This record gives sequence, structure tokens and C-alpha cells, in this order.
Amino acid sequence: MSIPRSSVSWRSYYELTKPRVVVLIVFTSIVGTLLASPGWPPLEPLLIGNLGIALAAACAAAINHVLDERIDMQMSRTRGRPLPTGKLSARSALTFAAILGAASMLLLWELVNPLTAILTAASLIGYAVIYTAFLKRATPQNIVIGGAAGAIPPVIGWAAAT
Repeated sequence: MSIPRSSVSWRSYYELTKPRVVVLIVFTSIVGTLLASPGWPPLEPLLIGNLGIALAAACAAAINHVLDERIDMQMSRTRGRPLPTGKLSARSALTFAAILGAASMLLLWELVNPLTAILTAASLIGYAVIYTAFLKRATPQNIVIGGAAGAIPPVIGWAAAT
């Protein structure tokens, strides 16, 4: 489906990132960063690390929107999201997710450390692919099994500080 440029807003892209979820992920990551440091953590891993983690979380959220578009059309709570309403195309959302994910990995690998990038990539894949694409549709235990992706941000924050 082709969407006229004039109807696409930054608000739609912002909505794709699930900002409230990203804030919670970054909060728990900051806690991990603070716990890993005997005093105040170095500013670079604190700021750059958590920016990279936020970008990866936003990427995963955008992928989640794409994979759940059909389901979202059927649920009253989610049918107003950017993809079911046609405000954004799946292609635009995936392009946006790819940019966020690439920026995240570049920042984390080059400016923080490879371990933080690897753990963040694993969490992104765990949520966006394993949980969203497979577990969510396969078992009511999806949240228990998929919870690992949600539990790892403090570990990632710790890795960023060490």
C-alpha cells in the first residue's frame, strides 16, 4: 500500500518505538550500569550505552508493530496504531527499524564495547523474532519464556560499565 508523503508524520514513527516501554528498558539498564560501578559510572558508557540500548529497544518495537499488523487490525486496543490505520507502510516501518538497529549496534560496538552490542543484539532478536514472531502465537507461556529479553537490560547496562 502506497502512502502519500504528506500524510506521514514523525508522530507515527515515534509511536512505532513504544516510547513508554523504551523508557522502562533504559531505566533498568541505567540501574545495571550504576550497580556495576563502585562510584559514579563513566559518563560515556552511561550516556552512549543507554542511547544504544534505547535505539535497539525502539528497533525491536518497530519490528513488533510490523509482525503484529494483522493482529493489531482485529483488536480494539491496537487498531489505531500506525500500520493498521495506514499512516505508515510495513516497508517504511522496517526501514526505520533497520536504521535504529544499525545505529544502535554501531554506537555500542564502536563507542561502548562489543559485549554490550552482542547482548543488546541478542535481546533484540529475542523480543522481535523469537517472542513476537513465534512464542506469542504458539503458547500462553510466551511471556514466561520471552521474559528473558525483558530481563536482560540490567545485564546490558552492567556490561556497558565494565
